[in-house]
Amino acid sequence: MTFALSPEHEDFRRSVREFAESEIAPHAAQWDRDHHFPVDVVQKMGDLGLFGLTAPEEYGGAGEDGDFTSLCVAIEELGRVDQSMGITLQAGVGLGINPILTYGTDEQKKAWLPDLVAGRALAGFGLTEPGAGSDAGATATKARLEGDEWVVDGAKQFITNSGSSITSLVTVTARTGTREDGRPEISAIMVPSGTPGFTAEKPYDKLGWHASDTHPLSFDGCRVPADHLLGERGRGYAQFLATLDDGRVAISALSVGCIQACLDLCVSYAGERQTFGGPIGRKQGVAFQVADLQVMLEASRLLTYRAAALKDAGASYQDFKQAASIAKVYSTESAVSATRIATQVFGGYGFMEEYPVARFYRDAKVLEVGEGTSEVQRMLIARGLGLPVE
Repeated sequence: MTFALSPEHEDFRRSVREFAESEIAPHAAQWDRDHHFPVDVVQKMGDLGLFGLTAPEEYGGAGEDGDFTSLCVAIEELGRVDQSMGITLQAGVGLGINPILTYGTDEQKKAWLPDLVAGRALAGFGLTEPGAGSDAGATATKARLEGDEWVVDGAKQFITNSGSSITSLVTVTARTGTREDGRPEISAIMVPSGTPGFTAEKPYDKLGWHASDTHPLSFDGCRVPADHLLGERGRGYAQFLATLDDGRVAISALSVGCIQACLDLCVSYAGERQTFGGPIGRKQGVAFQVADLQVMLEASRLLTYRAAALKDAGASYQDFKQAASIAKVYSTESAVSATRIATQVFGGYGFMEEYPVARFYRDAKVLEVGEGTSEVQRMLIARGLGLPVE
């Protein structure tokens, strides 16, 4: 049995690749050096319809012409030339749009989705905190209901698309009470940008993803209307966990793009670089490493698009959840290995920032961390096998 994308998906891949190579690739290195977030290009991505691939037509989305697989294709192709723009799309859709689309009221969807789907605005997803990363249930941010307003106090960290000039809101998890069993009641609340008491702090000086927008956030007596509760009160934690399952497959697609870039660069370089009277690609020590990249690419791509296909086919939550974790742990760890191999193939040049393999090397590591670490994925896979792992 084989697994292949449809002709429509392949046509879409070609259109996104053309966009990525013409609008992003020529500038990616400079954006990386300058730590520049290219708002104009993000909006062009919106014009191309990339932010609306999972959204209904009534909000400006692709409707029946789009699906989760199409989103993964777009993320892969953007990530092939620039991981920063790939994560911008991934977070903009998976963490910004989809929670509102899945759990929002009709009024919330009408208010926020048209601009987000069009790429005129971005939204962030505030889950991680200084003391609550993988242990997201340890959320310390609090929100209390005073009259017809939520008052939010706390802090979030490592939040993508949270402080750009076009960020319109950030959805955050917060403790809104205590459950009958004594555990915290965690809810999701939408906080518009510019709300008094909400501050996107100075952007991080990151190892990689220099052209993406990432900030710590603080909330000090931040008041938002009571109707900014997203979904059911007390279900915020469960909602965000379900959101992360989709995000893990999308991060896998970003990883596939990274591996594809490494393979393309190494094949080209190994065929051109001359040592000892011939191209280095004829040496088994190099050729075998490049062959390993092809193996990693094929396996990662198949795992990723299998998981995406399960999502589009409406597979059971447990089947999709397991497939998402498997794809995420394998493809992200393969991407990190691929960048190490590519840097080795390039030798001393691989250590120079003028060569893209250096940028991919820096960008790759966070793939094993974001949207659930490799350790968390292994824990989830083990649980799916019925093991009583803690």
